[in-house]
Amino acid sequence: MDWSSARLVLHYFDIGSLGRGEVVRLFLTDAGIPFQDIRYPYDESWAATASKLREDGISQTGKLPVLEYNDKKLSQHIPILRYLSREIGDYDGQTSLEKYLVDAISDIYIDWRTQWVANMRKPTDEYMNDYVPNYYQALSQYYSDREGPFLLGNRITYADFAVFQSIDNDEKIGTLPENLPPSIKKFRQAFESRPRVEKYLANRRNAKV
Repeated sequence: MDWSSARLVLHYFDIGSLGRGEVVRLFLTDAGIPFQDIRYPYDESWAATASKLREDGISQTGKLPVLEYNDKKLSQHIPILRYLSREIGDYDGQTSLEKYLVDAISDIYIDWRTQWVANMRKPTDEYMNDYVPNYYQALSQYYSDREGPFLLGNRITYADFAVFQSIDNDEKIGTLPENLPPSIKKFRQAFESRPRVEKYLANRRNAKV
C-alpha cells in the first residue's frame, strides 16, 4: 500500500511520551507511515474538548486516542495497532499460535496499564515491590522462549511496542525495577536500536518529553 497517499491524523493528550497515544506514535514511526499529530491539553478544558470531539464525530466516546485513517475513525490503541498491522501485512504473528502469543502479551500489557494509571501519581509499595517485578518476570517467560530479541524472535510485532511503552513509562515515574530480566533488557536494547525508533527517541529526549 502507498501510505504517502493515505491521510492519518492521531488525536491524543499533550502529555509528552506518557500514555497510550505514544504507543501508536512509535508504531507509525517505525513503519515509516506519515501522520499528523494533534495533541490536546489535559486540564480543565478537557471536558469541553471531549464534548466537541463527540459532536464532530471524531471520537464516539469522547476518549482518546483516536486515529483518523482516511474516512475511518479508529479508537482503542491496541485494536488500532492490530488494524494497522493487518493493513501493512506485517507486525503480527504468521501462525495461529504466534497471533495468540501477540494477543496474550497485549492483554498482559493492558492489565499492567490499569495498575500503572492507578499508581502514576503516587506509586504504592505493593505496585513497586510486588506487581511491577512480577509483570516483567511474566513477560520474560515469553520473551526467553525464543532467542529474541523480540517476542517472536527476530520479527517485531505490535505487542512489542506496547511492552516498550510499559518499560519507558515505569522508568518515567520511578517504578522500573533496577534489575530487569535478561530477556527484557535484550528486548529493550534491540527496540531502541531500530533506526527510526532510535532517531525518534533521540528527538524526544532533546525535546524533554
